[in-house]
Amino acid sequence: MTELNLDYLSPRISAHKQALIHIVKPPVCTERARHYTEIYQAHQDKPLPVRRALALAHHLAARTIWIKHDELIVGNQASHVRGAPLFPEYTVSWIEHEIDELGDRPGAGFSVTEQDKAVIHQICPWWRGQTVQDRCYGMFTEEQKSLLASGIIKAEGNMTSGDAHLAVNFPLLLEKGLAGLREKVAERQSRLQLTDQGDLHKAQFLNAIDITLNALSGHILRYGALARQMAAREPRETRRAELLTIAANCEQIAHQPPQTFWQALQLCYFVQLTLQIESNGHSVSFGRLDQYLYPWYRRDVELEATLTREQAIELLESCWLKLLEVNKIRSGSHSKASAGSPLYQNVTIGGQTLRNGVPVDAVNPLSWAILESCGRLRSTQPNLSVRYHAGMGDDFLAACVQVIRCGFGMPAFNNDEIVIDAFIKLGVSREDAFDYAAIGCIETAVGGKWGYRCTGMSFINVARVMLAALEGGRDATTGNVFLPQAQALSAGNFGHFDEVLAAWDRQIRYYTRKSIEIECVVDTVLEENAHDILCSALVDDCIERGKSIKQGGAKYDWVSGLQVGIANLGNSLAAVRKLVFDQGLITQQDLAAALAGDFDGLPGEQLRQRLINGAPKYGNDDDDVDLLLSRAYQSYIDELTRYHNTRYGRGPLGGTYYAGTSSISANVPFGAATMATPDGRKAHTPLAEGASPASGTDRLGPTAVINSVGKLPTERILGGVLLNQKLNPDTLENPRDKAKLMAMLRTFFEAHRGWHVQYNIVSRETLLAAQRHPDQYRDLVVRVAGYSAFFTALSPDAQNDIIARTEHTL
Repeated sequence: MTELNLDYLSPRISAHKQALIHIVKPPVCTERARHYTEIYQAHQDKPLPVRRALALAHHLAARTIWIKHDELIVGNQASHVRGAPLFPEYTVSWIEHEIDELGDRPGAGFSVTEQDKAVIHQICPWWRGQTVQDRCYGMFTEEQKSLLASGIIKAEGNMTSGDAHLAVNFPLLLEKGLAGLREKVAERQSRLQLTDQGDLHKAQFLNAIDITLNALSGHILRYGALARQMAAREPRETRRAELLTIAANCEQIAHQPPQTFWQALQLCYFVQLTLQIESNGHSVSFGRLDQYLYPWYRRDVELEATLTREQAIELLESCWLKLLEVNKIRSGSHSKASAGSPLYQNVTIGGQTLRNGVPVDAVNPLSWAILESCGRLRSTQPNLSVRYHAGMGDDFLAACVQVIRCGFGMPAFNNDEIVIDAFIKLGVSREDAFDYAAIGCIETAVGGKWGYRCTGMSFINVARVMLAALEGGRDATTGNVFLPQAQALSAGNFGHFDEVLAAWDRQIRYYTRKSIEIECVVDTVLEENAHDILCSALVDDCIERGKSIKQGGAKYDWVSGLQVGIANLGNSLAAVRKLVFDQGLITQQDLAAALAGDFDGLPGEQLRQRLINGAPKYGNDDDDVDLLLSRAYQSYIDELTRYHNTRYGRGPLGGTYYAGTSSISANVPFGAATMATPDGRKAHTPLAEGASPASGTDRLGPTAVINSVGKLPTERILGGVLLNQKLNPDTLENPRDKAKLMAMLRTFFEAHRGWHVQYNIVSRETLLAAQRHPDQYRDLVVRVAGYSAFFTALSPDAQNDIIARTEHTL
């Protein structure tokens, strides 16, 4: 077996990493907000796409740029390291209300100077009433507003930021360069008929793309000029040579395709960075980096030897640290559902590719280099994913396990054996299906051909929907009744358990419909108010169609919302069925009273223990709960088939919905807003995360867990079936246990058709020590959900949720 060298970081990379992880409260940057406001005010007569392009162009030309840390990959998002820009076109309300409290946030604090506060208070009034969030609320019905206010459905992040959740067409970018893309735009412009209203709108969009691409070229040249200026003053010969190479790199890729691996990686990073400057949507991902960058790597490292493998790894590590510099500020409520301020910038390696129509293993030397670079750096970015398939060699799988043992929650695995077939059944071409990538957390899409938000639409708290189904449609948290029903546990008038399932079915279908209604409003407002021009330019077939992604420019467009607390749903229904209806050990009224009282008092606690210990729990390979959960989840999945998104019939293939469980850290704030549940869970405690078992309830080991997860209708949950597993570090100390994990992975993906799995390899003792002495553990990385975060950057609630997860051995 090949052993990776995971214990070396160059002094340059180590110093850069240490500087970044010790920035406890990153600064807020107001440059973008100021520049965009200036252009929006000065060009109110311009069509929206052109106004958006002019705003980005002005910002790229005027913003502060720098090259620091002896870095090899250059490009900064904000005026300060790890600074978080503001995006006033999406929202200003929470910014105005929370600006003085940002430094006091637990685990997600930001520093704001008095000067920046003055800029914010000057800018925000102009935007009131015309932000995306304002216009969404101007379109929502009173019922929709009430549902959002209740928190059963959450869509704040969709309104207060751009969409993202995609990878753009990096192969096309590398092939044509920015000048070649401008030529493609010019050719499409030459075929417009300006007597046609549709083409008139296309003309404005294409003009906006040309403005944006030209501005990006100028932005890259600014870094080239800065590097030359710095080289002229640099006393160290080695660093002076590096700066001159950086300048030459920028001068080449500002217009033309890259000629070297360094240039290709730098161009990809510049685009990755600018996409997140244009829009603060997260989960902007690189796609299959090991595939499209490999020709440059092969030429430089393997054929011409102009670059050593170690130098290539250092370049990759430099890029990963630049990803870590990118930052995003969210509202207080939204930050709780995104603990640790993640950006989810996913890089996918491995999997399969088609050669003469035949699937072959796609692992190549760059796949190994990327894996090794991430294992050495042990950072939160990129979010590294490996595409598993049955033909993956043991050597590469063992190397993945070696990196998992490092304990930073990566790589995660997605399963070719289910994703490819599921995509083909949807209508994705076979060639494109084999080229899918992980996006953001664990969701999947075809890079450069898929529209926004392959997942990450609205969130539904299925535990609260279940409680409403048990109690006449009444939401236990707010007391609101959104969909009344006659039956309730407190009335004791459920005749048998099938009536409970029928009530669940009615309630979840109602909330599903309402979530789609809300998403329809948000997507419509985003389409009319916040075009992302650069992003659309790099997704097929937006240029040819003359449409942005939100207007239907992408080749494919399927989306999913996220369902939070599915394990609690299954466990609760199983407890009600067994203890109330099958065995009659608990009456309906007693259960209702215990839930309302949060199991207070000795009788309530005794009843709670019976619910915990006397009923089956998902995650233990028990059909009584696993199949019941699958049946209940199917109600949601079936209801989704009745609806389509706002791009349906406007160009893309698809335009419909599927399910998804990649609920980031929303299980913690959603749990805080959820009363006691029949699985014995106390009020206000976290819900289960993703598709994982509820903390502490998976008692029969990891094999039983994967058996339970495998019973879910994974082929219908294409937004991702997130399984988080926690192993004691001692578990992978010897080769025998590593072989066990490899065998378990193969069994899960091949025999049980599992979608995804990821591992936390960190002990409870280490996590508790990090809580007590955070300054000593700034570099401790843990897997939160479909992403990793620095443990000390999490709120205490999020930390406790991770500590409470079951720690398995093999």
